[in-house]
Amino acid sequence: MRSFRSELDSTHYTAVDEHWAGGLPAQYGVAPRVRIGKSKWFNLLWLIPIGLVLLVIGIAVAKGIRELPAVQDFIQQYPGESELPENAPVGFPAWLGWQHFLNAFLMIFIIRSGVTIIADHPRLYWSRHSTPGKDWLRMQKPVPSDPLYTSKQDSITLPDGVGLPGRRHSIGLARWWHLGVDTLWLLNGIVFYVLIFVTGQWMRLVPMSWDVIPHSISVAIQYLSLDWPTENGWVNYNGLQLIAYFITVFIAAPAALITGLGMSPALSTKFRTISSVFSIQVARSLHFLVLAWFVMFIIIHVTLVLTTGALRNLNHMYASRDDSSWVGFLIFAASMVVIIVGWVAATPFTYRHPRVVQKVGYALIGPAQRLFEHIDSKPGQYAEKDISPYFWHNGKFPESEEYKKLQAGTFTDYKLQIGGLVDNPVELDLEQLRALSHHEQITQHFCIQGWSGVAKWGGVSMQTILDIAKPKPEAKWVIFYSFAVGSDGGIYYDAQPIEQMSYKLTMLAYDMNDETLSFGHGAPLRLRNEVQLGFKLVKWIKGIEFVEDFSEVGGGLGGYDNDHEFFGYRQSI
Repeated sequence: MRSFRSELDSTHYTAVDEHWAGGLPAQYGVAPRVRIGKSKWFNLLWLIPIGLVLLVIGIAVAKGIRELPAVQDFIQQYPGESELPENAPVGFPAWLGWQHFLNAFLMIFIIRSGVTIIADHPRLYWSRHSTPGKDWLRMQKPVPSDPLYTSKQDSITLPDGVGLPGRRHSIGLARWWHLGVDTLWLLNGIVFYVLIFVTGQWMRLVPMSWDVIPHSISVAIQYLSLDWPTENGWVNYNGLQLIAYFITVFIAAPAALITGLGMSPALSTKFRTISSVFSIQVARSLHFLVLAWFVMFIIIHVTLVLTTGALRNLNHMYASRDDSSWVGFLIFAASMVVIIVGWVAATPFTYRHPRVVQKVGYALIGPAQRLFEHIDSKPGQYAEKDISPYFWHNGKFPESEEYKKLQAGTFTDYKLQIGGLVDNPVELDLEQLRALSHHEQITQHFCIQGWSGVAKWGGVSMQTILDIAKPKPEAKWVIFYSFAVGSDGGIYYDAQPIEQMSYKLTMLAYDMNDETLSFGHGAPLRLRNEVQLGFKLVKWIKGIEFVEDFSEVGGGLGGYDNDHEFFGYRQSI
């Protein structure tokens, strides 16, 4: 049988330079916009002057009402702090300072890499369908009318000091940063939860009575009137601080984990009842709002720490002492040096050593990915009413003479070649494929860039292909070869674990939504494996090869996007 390996690019990419990803040019989006109604868009940058005006008005109003006797009585009755239990701890232990620093340090990389991930599909939706014009927030121009416009074309560039990395479509590396550091952040958070409950520090973070609300209103008036409440954080937090810390620790942090897992194809296809309501796009939008909360909290928190008695506040958190010495400031300054060095070095290090970033990221998140990818599911989660009105195109379309000739003949001369470590190498044309036992499924597509869509796929189950080809016992991986050429040259390919070929939702599709598969979506044949992200679902398939390992195929890393763009060969999250 014909071998497709000679058509692969065997380059093992080890750096991100000007030629990386086919020299994809920079492309900048627009200021973030929120949709109002059906077609009006509000530029969020207007919130800056609007916020300043409202702040000035708020200060004026607060100063005025604070002179009213009723308001003075209210502030005297509710000065700002609720009473704590008698056994509540006083002060800050040293471990809390270390936790604080580690949390801040890790959040820098999580936020920056998260922004890069958003930039790869700079649109958010509340529906599970990523239909142009239905996004509620976008950082890109409206989708053009080109019917073959791809989601990769829609991605935007970020400044290197903002994104991690900032390069356009560097989502593979951004995900290793994001998921890898997330693992450390979650570990740090678990330690934090254990310690606050063991030491009783939780009593200082959880509102104990409803009087926290009037105390918070009182504190807000005091802040806005510029006659600030007495800072007593060593003993107790005021009402606004308490509510902000409670939301951050006990709501926002768990929500970050839950919404992150909500974007996993493997988990979504398994936990059908949850994902039918809590779709990937709802999870993605909520994940973004959690990010917005953390950014807002950090800005306000740091501002108030530095303006309400910087030395004493820094001593509380960094030196575990309640005085106004310079010890806490010096420790804080040293920690900021570490954070700034990490911030500045992260992107250039990523460009020079992307494989190191990938290996470390996979070492951290790999165990969870390997666990999730063994999850199988059954058809039936979605019905025809759930099919998306728009399904994004993606990938570099095939342009070879071989493909064009087959396409011109409506693929009557097409033959799918199946070989490698099998007892029965075989060639199957479309008529023969259609004569096999028909498999049909309506499933959710999860693109690594963030868009999604539900479609009805018709074709043949990969289990049927296994039954025909009869893989040898030593076959561990299945290589799918495409007619399409990747961004750096050489045909596109991907390696799939053979055990997933027996999953109920793994198939070769020749129909989409009861019509013959279109050119843009992978005609004549494409792979569906619903526990994997979309880049692994090879389109325009021309050959399948069963192998013992993939180290001698292409760049040897299990797929074109892993060889070239550092995506990874396991992507169930």
